[in-house]
Amino acid sequence: MALAATVRRGLREQMCCGLLTQQLRGLAGSAAAAQSAAVAAAEAAAPSENAAAAGPSVKMNLCTAVNDALHIAMEENSKTLCFGEDVAFGGVFMCSRGLQERYGRDRVFNTPLSEQGIVGFAVGAAAEGYRPVAEIQFADYIFPAFDQITNEAAKYRFRSGGQYDVGGLTIRTPYGAVGHGGHYHSQSPEAFFTHIPGIRVVMPSGPREAKGLLLASIRCPDPVVFFEAKMLYRTAVEQVPEGDFEIPLGKARVAQEGEDITLVGWGQQVRVLELAAWEVAERDGISCEASVHKTGRLLVSHEAPVTSGFGAEVVSTIADRCFWSLEAPPARVCGYDTPFPLVFEPLYLPTVARLTDAIRATVAAK
Repeated sequence: MALAATVRRGLREQMCCGLLTQQLRGLAGSAAAAQSAAVAAAEAAAPSENAAAAGPSVKMNLCTAVNDALHIAMEENSKTLCFGEDVAFGGVFMCSRGLQERYGRDRVFNTPLSEQGIVGFAVGAAAEGYRPVAEIQFADYIFPAFDQITNEAAKYRFRSGGQYDVGGLTIRTPYGAVGHGGHYHSQSPEAFFTHIPGIRVVMPSGPREAKGLLLASIRCPDPVVFFEAKMLYRTAVEQVPEGDFEIPLGKARVAQEGEDITLVGWGQQVRVLELAAWEVAERDGISCEASVHKTGRLLVSHEAPVTSGFGAEVVSTIADRCFWSLEAPPARVCGYDTPFPLVFEPLYLPTVARLTDAIRATVAAK
């Protein structure tokens, strides 16, 4: 999902470093209050996705929101299946907790340690009319299943001339930095899959989006790769509508409005962009927003390496559609073109400090 935020000017450097967890938890007092107020105002102003979204809500973290969505999907359709490595007892992050006890071993079960086998089985099940929700334990290990996703799931409807499809297929997988994951448990491989026609890529930025978008993905007529930010499983908590509700796929969320620069991100990077937007608003008077036609300036940010990242596609689209509105070159603040490091993770990540520097430079550019 896109974050659109706009930022108003001033001067003053910020000295902000450390892990993403420190960024998310460390801003207390007025910063936290300002962010909560901005999120609440955005949610209050946004139209409800359906009647349930406007009804009662309950406070959930992202893990609980995913679990809630899975229970709803399993309850409504007896052909919904959940499987993957360690899924039966709840998975390493406990997102599937309680499913097997409620819906039985035939519908919720562990698989062998074979990502290609997990997705291959899911493709076959979806082709036979089931709604498989397959879990790849970490996005870093999705690559053995790349052939099944890109050459089977993505092409199934096209190569059969529309006679068959695997539209019931959803592949859930945790991605991104977690503070100690190193290069095999921290990657953000979304750009690989956005290049493939025939599949959808979904990356929620919080609990509310996780529940609404996961239910929309499971019911989507196309196969979906659903990336969940594992950093946010426990750190992101917000009010989530009770019961069944969906958020439409392919529609950006405007987090706040402003005048000076447009910030775009998805997944857990939205949270970091929100903190950076608050920082430059408080210290520099810069305000961040959604429309490049309005601001004339653009910054895109993601954790994945900068080269060939999805941010380049965003910049290209903006240049194509809004070229004459741009007042400065679009900026990208992303991961570096190296394997994801362990001890140097704070230097690799597009932190609040890197973002605020780039925002100030882009706003100052003539």
